[in-house]
Amino acid sequence: MNETASQALVKAGGHNAPLLDGAAPQAADLPVSSVSDWIALLKPRVVMLVVFTGWIGMVIAPGHLHPVLAATAILCITVAAGAAGAINMWYDRDIDLVMRRTRNRPIPAGRIAPGEALGFGIVLAVASVIVMGLATNLVAAAVLAASIGFYVFIYTMWLKRRTAQNIVIGGAAGAFPPVIGWAAVTGGLDALPLLMFAIVFFWTPPHFWALSLWAHADYARAGVPMLPVVAGARETRRQVFLYTLVLLAVSLAPWALGLVGVIYGAAALALGLGFVACAWRVLRDDQDAAGVSLTGDAPAKAAFKFSIAYLFILFAALAADRLTG
Repeated sequence: MNETASQALVKAGGHNAPLLDGAAPQAADLPVSSVSDWIALLKPRVVMLVVFTGWIGMVIAPGHLHPVLAATAILCITVAAGAAGAINMWYDRDIDLVMRRTRNRPIPAGRIAPGEALGFGIVLAVASVIVMGLATNLVAAAVLAASIGFYVFIYTMWLKRRTAQNIVIGGAAGAFPPVIGWAAVTGGLDALPLLMFAIVFFWTPPHFWALSLWAHADYARAGVPMLPVVAGARETRRQVFLYTLVLLAVSLAPWALGLVGVIYGAAALALGLGFVACAWRVLRDDQDAAGVSLTGDAPAKAAFKFSIAYLFILFAALAADRLTG
């Protein structure tokens, strides 16, 4: 694969690479950032799903947590996820600059200085862990700290730019919230929250690879070794399908082990078969191989959208099943 000029720029300059279309703005030249810029730094759309799975972990956990403390725990999960996102944006500011989807983020667009973003993320991360420990227990705080560390150090700094398996291993970072929610209530761990962790872990590759299929040109431009860039679209489509089959089996495990009832079991089966059907259409489709635009209703984009609804509905069914006994 021939290296593009932008890839060479990223590799040669790293985080000190100059901005495209002009020199890097000095601190005095940065426009005044708005509240929306600081919110965008927290990746709110990603945080929503993280917070939801963490909340479900709290809802289904045996025991009781005072509503004020429960709200505090949810706030800590929210802030921690946002903090990890802010540090991720600080570290990835060079590749964000050359990707169409991300070049208007606050740091590459010059609306927030990198150092300010890093300080913002670190303060929020430390505060979230401390408050979680004070409001609930040390187990929940430790797992929360582990989730932040895994996302920042293992996924962002180590895996993302080095291996096409970045999403497979790094998916563990997004799988921690239900475990954190459970631990906040119980002070310990059990089989069910660990199975919830496994569900999110195996959900992440087909979810993210579906996105990378129709956005692979961005990753190639930035030199990020996502699976479609390294192995090609055909192999990526095959991996998406195989992982949805594994996910179907893992999602049925809580019901098969007698930890949940028929409401969840029926939902897991129906949603899993729906996801497999989406993945099958991705497997049989060739238009992604040619590098389609970021718009349209390609099977990969449809699978990506379904994957988001899948996780929301599956975890909601889990809560409904537990609450109805």
